Amino acid sequence: MRFTDILLSAALLTAGCCLPTACDRKPASAPISAIEEGFMTPPDSIGVAANWWVSEDLSLENVVDDFTSMKNAGVTRVIICFDVRDDSVMDSEHWWQILHQALKTAGDLDIEVGISNLPGRGHNIKPEQSMRRIVSAWTVVEGPGMQTIDLPEIEGEYQDVAVVAYPLFEHESYSQTWTLKKNAGLPLSTKLELDTTVTVRSIEVNVDTPMRTEGIVSIKDNGEWKEARRFDIDRSNVGSVDGIPVIISLPESEVSEVLFEVAEPGAGEIEVTLSEQPKVERIAEKQLVRMGRAYDYSAWNEQPAYTTSDWTVDTKNVIVITPDIYDGELDPGVKQGRIEKDVPPGRWVIARIAMTPVSTEALSHTVADGGMAFDKMNKDNLQKQVNGYMKEILRRIPAEDRKTFRMIVDDSYDADGQNWTDNMTDEFYSRYGYSPMLFMPVFRGITVGSNDISERFLWDLRRIVADMVATEYIGGLRESAHDNGLRLLLKSNGRGGRSGDFLLSAGQSDEIAGDSRSVDGSGVINNRILASGGHIYGKDRIWSEVGAATVMQSGLHSNVDKKRADCLLAEGVNAPILDLVSVRGDSLTASCAAGLADSTGVAIDYLRRCGYLLQQGRYVADVAYFRGEDVPTTVTGGNPVLPAGYSFDFINADVLKNHARVKNGRLVLDSGMEYSVLMLPNRAIRPEMIERIEQLVKDGLTVVGHAPERSPSLAHYPLAHATVIETASRMWSPDGKVNKVGKGKVWNADTDMSDVMADLNIVPDLSVGEGESMPLFTHRRLGDAEIYFISNPSAERLSINPTFRVKSGMVPQLWNAVDGSVRSFEQFTPAATGEGVTIPVVLDPSESVFVVFRKKA
Repeated sequence: MRFTDILLSAALLTAGCCLPTACDRKPASAPISAIEEGFMTPPDSIGVAANWWVSEDLSLENVVDDFTSMKNAGVTRVIICFDVRDDSVMDSEHWWQILHQALKTAGDLDIEVGISNLPGRGHNIKPEQSMRRIVSAWTVVEGPGMQTIDLPEIEGEYQDVAVVAYPLFEHESYSQTWTLKKNAGLPLSTKLELDTTVTVRSIEVNVDTPMRTEGIVSIKDNGEWKEARRFDIDRSNVGSVDGIPVIISLPESEVSEVLFEVAEPGAGEIEVTLSEQPKVERIAEKQLVRMGRAYDYSAWNEQPAYTTSDWTVDTKNVIVITPDIYDGELDPGVKQGRIEKDVPPGRWVIARIAMTPVSTEALSHTVADGGMAFDKMNKDNLQKQVNGYMKEILRRIPAEDRKTFRMIVDDSYDADGQNWTDNMTDEFYSRYGYSPMLFMPVFRGITVGSNDISERFLWDLRRIVADMVATEYIGGLRESAHDNGLRLLLKSNGRGGRSGDFLLSAGQSDEIAGDSRSVDGSGVINNRILASGGHIYGKDRIWSEVGAATVMQSGLHSNVDKKRADCLLAEGVNAPILDLVSVRGDSLTASCAAGLADSTGVAIDYLRRCGYLLQQGRYVADVAYFRGEDVPTTVTGGNPVLPAGYSFDFINADVLKNHARVKNGRLVLDSGMEYSVLMLPNRAIRPEMIERIEQLVKDGLTVVGHAPERSPSLAHYPLAHATVIETASRMWSPDGKVNKVGKGKVWNADTDMSDVMADLNIVPDLSVGEGESMPLFTHRRLGDAEIYFISNPSAERLSINPTFRVKSGMVPQLWNAVDGSVRSFEQFTPAATGEGVTIPVVLDPSESVFVVFRKKA
């Protein structure tokens, strides 16, 4: 019996709780002759969007002036964003007047409008509607006998979840603490001398100020210091969760002293504790409490096995005294802080488990001072808030004054810090088949079962959070939007390293967009995952911020960094957004003097032509990189790395399981996308996923990657773990680099990708001569044409002879998006093989062109 058959009943249990993702297949493209006309003079429907920031000092006249300037410059969509420091402003009469004037003016000018975070956080969100995380407090009692137990207090706002009990450890672990002073810009090195010789297994590091640096622990070996662990100390994002230490596992070592070192960055007091007790490494990060920079599952070390279980909780000994109380009904005694229970023999830890709001002070995306953010895992709480605000808009603003209000926009879909919600225990059990209540001690860093078992529970926790953010929050927002005649636009949260899963969330949204403020300098990483979400789910338009603009009395002055904009276009963006700044005067700010800054529309027209052409046809890619199911992950380039000239997308489990098939050896999606190769990311995968991939290979697909060695989940453990190993043994060759499986092949991860492509007889989509530099490029395919966008990102002139992977019978043309001109290439060389055309191309620094191949007349 296949593992997926065993999971059928569980799948039926959870199917009703999720909105299905949608893969929309693009309609057939218009003929290239019609597209050529639209390129020269883009239709009015093709424009650029703009983020328009609302501040408290905005006047009604400013609103009219700004929208008029945007319309004159070619802006056809405006996203209203809030630049306010007090969310109560959004309840003021002045705010409603501004919103009314903006929607009315946009309607008069036929500018489509979306409102960002409607509203997503602030003073009007109640604690029970907010993002929440698990907290606990505990006391110790001794049995046997009936006892009245006073439960420990939990500070601040909270909702009781449960009370659990487990045996107190037979003896207290040895630990010793030191307080060190770290000076700015100087390394710290000190010997930590213990009062006695002890076997150390963990170190805790706490800082009193935000800090991001590196720590090193060394242990003596034959009289010489040997490095035992090197680790990041990252507490640079301190908000409502300050005071939580960095916990690191150490190799089991009997010592009387330890050398502790800290790198140059950072300053302040550092409290260091060595302990013989094994603890769950980086428990704050692993339960999604964001303490610093974006974190990555793949960067977390595998935890060591220890020779002792003295400080490990056995799940068989965990007693759930009260059930999950999502409906607010718990033992009356718990609400009063007191319970009556018959205590078994021995000493017991009584843990009061609760969930407390995550303050937006700890979140990078907030604009308000404090307050709370929407519960990202509970559709009911969300829709009450959104629908309530929507009704207020409909009540205050007549339909004739909001006729182009068409979108809700969300740019904070990640749930940093949230790891619990109402009815979480039941939802967790329905998905994984075991109760999370047995693992409540793990939230304190206490090992339950073993290090491996505790890590598996935490993996399941993070995965359910990501799934519920997508289905409950994004899916819930989409439902609310549709109920009110609107659409949902979801903004990517950057490179990842957070609790959300953008690809899965993209499938729940109507449209998607990138947020350039949260990415690296080039925007490549963020926008490749963004574009992939659009491609695999069939989104026609892939929006992203490509530059800034200033609105002045004389009009809109764009400040598009062309080099950066072209980079985003080459990554798959095809619908540009400008980030607007309103200047109440008539002087251009210094920040708007670079790039294509102008008031004549050259930059806007360039972006419109590029967007128009890149929305035609279908993106051409050779490889799909499976993102895996780990959370969190930071988006990086594909691994193994592709040779130059091949293109790729990222793909997720949802699409592979529900929207993919194999046809003629290629992975074909419901959206119309096709790939020749599927890459696997790491050695951990759930059994139902590897069985699905095995079937795709049997149907003819080529797969490249490491043979999976484990299931990361605790669900159906150890059967699931054994299933992964057994399936992998059938698919991967233990000796050779490639294994034939059904109609397809499985290649080992260390294979040169050039060998794989040669075996499939796939040449690069674009190649250059020896010694020539590769331009940035993207490729779209139409029914009667091939469209390549190529760009020179360097500061030097680029003279190359690229070969394009097209049929030799097609004729190349150069389409210039700056002025809309079209001309034929006088020189080009068809390949003798019948596939490929070589053209001499010269590009000035930061210059870009479209090379369009069309059938001979």
